[in-house]
Amino acid sequence: MNLILVGAAIVISVLVFTWLIKVVKATVSTALVIAAIVLIMQFVFGIGADKLLQQVWEFGQYLWQLVTKR
Repeated sequence: MNLILVGAAIVISVLVFTWLIKVVKATVSTALVIAAIVLIMQFVFGIGADKLLQQVWEFGQYLWQLVTKR
């Protein structure tokens, strides 16, 4: 009985670890793409990260107002 539980625990641990590795890979690749976009916008168009974050914040507020105006 204990051997079955240990085997099941190992299988579940491997599955969770594999899933975690996939999530970390996706997160890192997304972060790198966002960083590349910000750098390109800064060097090519002269738009700084502060202006970009301000626009994202304003867009979020706009969406929030659309959702809450029922």
